[in-house]
Amino acid sequence: MGIAAVLVLVVLAFSLLSPNFRTIENAQVLLLNGAVIAFLALGQTFVLLTGGIDLSTGSNVALTGMVAALSMQAGLPWWSAVLIAIAIGLIVGALNGAFIYYLKLPPFIVTFATFGVAASIPLILTGASSVNVADPFFAIIGRGSIFGIPMPVILVAVAAIIFGFVLRFTATGVHIYAVGGNAETSRLAGVNSGRVILLAYALSGLCAAMGGLIVTSRLMVGYPSAGSGNELFYSIAAAVVGGVSLFGGIGSIGGALLGAVLIATVSNGMNVVGVQSYWQPLVIGLIILGGVIIDTHRRQLSFAALLGRLRRSPGQDSGPAGGAPALATPSGTAPSAAAQPTRSTH
Repeated sequence: MGIAAVLVLVVLAFSLLSPNFRTIENAQVLLLNGAVIAFLALGQTFVLLTGGIDLSTGSNVALTGMVAALSMQAGLPWWSAVLIAIAIGLIVGALNGAFIYYLKLPPFIVTFATFGVAASIPLILTGASSVNVADPFFAIIGRGSIFGIPMPVILVAVAAIIFGFVLRFTATGVHIYAVGGNAETSRLAGVNSGRVILLAYALSGLCAAMGGLIVTSRLMVGYPSAGSGNELFYSIAAAVVGGVSLFGGIGSIGGALLGAVLIATVSNGMNVVGVQSYWQPLVIGLIILGGVIIDTHRRQLSFAALLGRLRRSPGQDSGPAGGAPALATPSGTAPSAAAQPTRSTH
């Protein structure tokens, strides 16, 4: 509710600053641009919930988009190119998870290395050249609409519903929260941590592939440098602002979506108002910093409250009627009624 209130205030502020912001055309642009951020934020949510982070999402957007474009250039139908791109995204994500879990490597290092590898492959395959897409049916992914609703927005909504159901109503969702909350406890409870981590990073790769397909379909051109801008920056900001904890175990799909809409709204509003583009990373950076500060102190305050309860002496608790403290047995527990001593008549 707090994020929703902030979003409403931001929308009202930009609407007052510029009449162009509240037009239907600008709303469509905002939603289309926000769809890629939303997909990346959804994938980042699964990774953050396990206590990790995925820095390779931006490069994965470029890699999967170029794979789709090159596949269609080679003569494959558009749907086959889409499936190949999604498979590549899943493989990249699964490799990240495998290196992190089985080799016990830090997520930051693994995904940062994958970021460099995935960014270089499209440049090597094409010689840093763009690839035109000729299949008109491929444009449906990024340019199509149903009842006036852009197809990317529909795809994000469908993914959010599925992911939200998985996290909220399945054992897999419980395991994801458990691994992020306390990996050792979840292992002792029988949770297959390796499977959970692989799944989280694979889903992040899948979401990055969807972002790559949307970008390539909207432009009908595969760019080897796609996703090298602020996509990674915005995806982490959207998840953190939406309440997903960088420490793992806390967050929701709905919150990440609201965070993505908020980040897309801030970026779009600054463009409409005429703020220079180099100011946008500064603003988004401050938003991330604020979200991390709130997240950190929220945990510290909860821990402080717990310590306060533990330090409270038994004499401070309310006893039986009349204010007399309850008697304790040698084991430290209150005696039952049958064990109460009788009053002496002497």
